[in-house]
Amino acid sequence: MNTNITDKILNNKGKIFENEYFSNLDEFIVSQNSIKQLNKIKELNILNPKDLVLLHNPRRMINVNYPIKLDNGEIKLISGFRIQYNDALGPTKGGIRFHNTINIEEVGELAFLMTLKTSLVGIPYGGAKGGIKIDPKKLSDTELERISRGYVKELFKFIGVNQDIPAPDVNTNPKIMAWMIDEYEKILGTKSPGVFTGKPVIIGGSLGRDKSTAKGAFYILEEKYKNEKKENLNVVIQGFGNAGSHIAKMLSDIGFKIIAVSDSQVGIIDKNGLNIDEIIKFKETKQSFTNYDKAKKISNEDLLELECDLLIPAALGGVINQNNAKNIKSRVILELANAPISSEADLILNENKIQIIPDILANSGGVIVSYFEWVQNLQNYYWEINEVNTKLKNLILKAYLNVLEVSHKYNINLRNACYILAISRIIEAEKARGNI
Repeated sequence: MNTNITDKILNNKGKIFENEYFSNLDEFIVSQNSIKQLNKIKELNILNPKDLVLLHNPRRMINVNYPIKLDNGEIKLISGFRIQYNDALGPTKGGIRFHNTINIEEVGELAFLMTLKTSLVGIPYGGAKGGIKIDPKKLSDTELERISRGYVKELFKFIGVNQDIPAPDVNTNPKIMAWMIDEYEKILGTKSPGVFTGKPVIIGGSLGRDKSTAKGAFYILEEKYKNEKKENLNVVIQGFGNAGSHIAKMLSDIGFKIIAVSDSQVGIIDKNGLNIDEIIKFKETKQSFTNYDKAKKISNEDLLELECDLLIPAALGGVINQNNAKNIKSRVILELANAPISSEADLILNENKIQIIPDILANSGGVIVSYFEWVQNLQNYYWEINEVNTKLKNLILKAYLNVLEVSHKYNINLRNACYILAISRIIEAEKARGNI
């Protein structure tokens, strides 16, 4: 990224930058990884290369810096971002993450992926992403609440039920969404539950939202392996947070053998299969796997390189990269995390005939049920859990089968098939609007 342009953005606090602000695309690219993926699609000669320029940069970028008071009385300046990438198919949608290394390029790439994800699964949204540069582990609940409410005050004019709909992401949760929706409604002066999703059920959240990311991935794997003996399939899961623990439980319950899992500190391994119910109970005590004494320890790095049938990266992005891609031995990788495989690693894995079920399909269960929550909020009519799960299964399997069809039709891998489907729908919407 051009440092001068980045500084120009970060020094214009609280302002919006439209695409027109950057007249020369060579001057500023918000996400180099996104451009690399678009260039791969361009090389396939399936879509018009001129149309792909539409997705080179976000439609809108917002950077805010605002003060909050810490519990000790000190004032801390908080930096945050919101990127609304494309809204051709509907209001933008995407999570807000709290992380001390967040930057505008990371948020841009995630907003790009969300744009493709909503298009791919056929829900009427564009894509967005937000982030606040903090380490939530070093802050109290009262400090996190002030930061959350402050973020909403800064972004109030740029989000809304038909404009941009945030949700939880890394290090955010229903409690934080509750603070945010409460602040938004106080400023608005009326109730508007649909402007944030991933809320507690008591104030308009959807049943099933907490397990939806894992549930969507589970339905795909259930379909993929429907004719195979599950007990013969070895699974490795890197990351044991909300999505990782839920997918481990779901797969274990239908017979898959989970041989290794990890948290942010260390992994544990048992080639005869781990007792997932016992491990979940252990993690409920808030302990790290460093204290788990019923299985051998393994580093997160070594865990990724284990020989297995299915590898599920379920933590942060970039864990499989050009440094370790050649050592990956799994037959299949399901990307439950966002962008866990770098573009360079993607090439290596494809050369080694490792099938990848890409993030914009594999983890789309979260945004699908967020969409269901939004619909329920607008109707003020709420569904039972069986209805939520049935609708989720129907929608994600339809997307999965469409991806398989495109993959077979053009003899391309699943990631390229996902991109072709998603981008073609966005282009069609832009053409219908008269923008191209």
